[in-house]
Amino acid sequence: MRLLTGLVPLVLTAGFALPAYAGTITIDGRGEVTAAPDTAFVNSGVTTQGATAREALDANSKAMEELIAALKDAGIERRDIQTSGFSVNPNYVYSDARDANGYSLPPKINGYQVSNMVTVRVRELDSLGQILDRAVTVGANTVNGVTFSVADTSDLYDKARRAAFADARRKAELYAEISGETLGELEKISESQSYNQPPQPMMEAAYARAADSSVPVEGGELTFAIIVSAEWELGNN
Repeated sequence: MRLLTGLVPLVLTAGFALPAYAGTITIDGRGEVTAAPDTAFVNSGVTTQGATAREALDANSKAMEELIAALKDAGIERRDIQTSGFSVNPNYVYSDARDANGYSLPPKINGYQVSNMVTVRVRELDSLGQILDRAVTVGANTVNGVTFSVADTSDLYDKARRAAFADARRKAELYAEISGETLGELEKISESQSYNQPPQPMMEAAYARAADSSVPVEGGELTFAIIVSAEWELGNN
């Protein structure tokens, strides 16, 4: 009874009645924008064979020096060439022969394989086909693929954020109207982002077209998306 008596003067002093609280509504909104890429990353290198590890390594080092020199001659800066993989592995030969107890004989080493890979950033997409062609011409016999990107995505994601929040608010207002409530203050907001790249053409085309002036490549478009999760208060009309 003491609690009830204390509340009455407070309500009278305020001079208005607080709206009834109806709960909250949490809605996800999605916004996405597309843009043409302005940067490409090529993962390529040289794989060599030799009777010994030393022989395979020497051949590989010579070929890689030629590859890196060709990339620099094509306008690729040193900072845009990064070693991304290096391995030395034995080549095994397996036999169907068995020992006196019927067990399979262990494999024998028959030479070695050395692989050295670099990831190359191409900032001028118009030169990408020529760079691929030149790389294969000087000895790059391993190309793991090409990926495209946009160097600065800040503005793209900001546009996607605006679209995502507008989508979330539109749906929240619709649900509030359907339920006979009013949309109140924004309580929480969080986001996640995604980046989708279209499938790239198989890079075996680089070998088939190595004699051409350049390898045909297409950058297409990239999609940058934001998912916004927002929570609003709901009040009774």
